[in-house]
Amino acid sequence: MSYREFAKSLIDQIPDSKMYYVIAYLQGATIPDEIPNAETLASMEELERGGGTVFAGSTEDLFAKLLEE
Repeated sequence: MSYREFAKSLIDQIPDSKMYYVIAYLQGATIPDEIPNAETLASMEELERGGGTVFAGSTEDLFAKLLEE
């Protein structure tokens, strides 16, 4: 029995009242993994080389600083 056939047999055993959760999970499982864009990849490389800025403060302080920019 393939995984697909096994999954179909399990779905037949799920009561209708629980089917919403299965459908929501399966819809999420079909979304492809996101691939970082060029800007994100460049930022990651910069951090790996020891660059970038380290922020040592609270989340509130970080957002305040970001909103100033």
